[in-house]
Amino acid sequence: MKFRSETAAVMILLWATVMAFPTSAQKQAPPEGGPAKAFTVPVNETYTLPNGMMVTLVPYGNIPKATLSMALATGSVTEGPQRVGVASLTADLMKEGTARLNAEQLAEATAGMGSSLDITAGPDQTIVRMDVLEEFAPRAVSLLADVLEHPRLPESELPRLKNNMLRRIALDSSKPQIRALEQFRKILYGDHPYGTVLPTEADVKKLTIAEVKDYYGANFGALRAHFYVAGKFNVAAVKGAISEAFVGWTKGNARLETPPRPKPQRILEVSDRPGAPQSTLIVGLPVPSPTSPDAIPLLVTNALLGGSFNSRITANIREQKGYTYSPRSEISRRYHDAYWAESADVTTQVTGASLKEIFSEIDRLEKEPPSSTELKGIQNYLSGLFVIQNSSRGALIGQLQFVDLQGLGQDYLKTYVSKVSAVTPAEVQRITEEYLKPGEMTVVVVGDQSKMKEQLAPFQERK
Repeated sequence: MKFRSETAAVMILLWATVMAFPTSAQKQAPPEGGPAKAFTVPVNETYTLPNGMMVTLVPYGNIPKATLSMALATGSVTEGPQRVGVASLTADLMKEGTARLNAEQLAEATAGMGSSLDITAGPDQTIVRMDVLEEFAPRAVSLLADVLEHPRLPESELPRLKNNMLRRIALDSSKPQIRALEQFRKILYGDHPYGTVLPTEADVKKLTIAEVKDYYGANFGALRAHFYVAGKFNVAAVKGAISEAFVGWTKGNARLETPPRPKPQRILEVSDRPGAPQSTLIVGLPVPSPTSPDAIPLLVTNALLGGSFNSRITANIREQKGYTYSPRSEISRRYHDAYWAESADVTTQVTGASLKEIFSEIDRLEKEPPSSTELKGIQNYLSGLFVIQNSSRGALIGQLQFVDLQGLGQDYLKTYVSKVSAVTPAEVQRITEEYLKPGEMTVVVVGDQSKMKEQLAPFQERK
């Protein structure tokens, strides 16, 4: 209670200080920022082992730590319809030990290096990661190789891990945001794996250790692996450890190409949530992939429209109308795939009004380009954010993994800021007109249907 009272006192003091100054002083414009600085990719080395495994080493920074991250070209996209959820279950089981180390010994080994083992299966990649003290980097290479090449995959742990998955699924499924996303993705992608956000309870319960081992055998191997090390480390020692630890890893299968074929569909999908005080909205459609020449102009347009705190949709339905607290739009990206979507949790009685304002902002940007001043502010925001986001070992590796996944080349990172700055108001207008067509957008609403029916009637079909 002492902490709360002190916090309250500080807040009262701050409020009194603000009120002591004239309103005009509060609204003074901040000084104009300087020109955006380009992001400089640290000098790095990329090479390929005889078995096909790729390696990227990035000496970076002065903090005596190194991040090691293996990106494997496998995830939920390679599960198959009969074993949905097996990618995540395999990732969980791989943390349960190796042929020579049980789970407790593995945990002790990672902790002894000042780290922990993180294995995450996403749609397109499974990431195996450690962040260790500088002197332990070579030893961490050997440990990760043991985890990747000789996982124990103990059947005895299967019931516990499946129960953990079921609890997470039950929790996530209860969230209206997840329900809306599931419906939105299913409309966009249909039976493609990208259309599944969560496995069902039945999916998880029927998974067996044989399916886990089959998935591991079919998807883990040197040909699908790219190993990254960034930070401060002995390059020669780490290179030697990588060659020794991974030289015997089998090549495995080449990457599977399973591109989706999403198509824009003007559909209004409503999921009833009786008594809900809020409605959850997702509005969006497919857009060009990250490999498109229009990918960066799309990112700029998105940030101006709804993807930043100062964006137009946010200013409209949050600041001016008070319909919602945290609306946002995004370009959601996967392997050679992307969609644009605006999402928001709005008060039930303004569900229809919120949709109207979202579409009106898109229409306005299509009809009239933004001012140079407004666009410059967005460009400075994106450029500054990009440089800040790449200022840590893990974030830098994340960017390199994204670039390599999409096949963009490192020039993407070197030229990102200049390309963001080169987008013109006319180009933003063109991007909006060409790709963000309200008449082709899918609309998903989760909320109290009885209170939304009349509000949503105008959005059943929109030309």
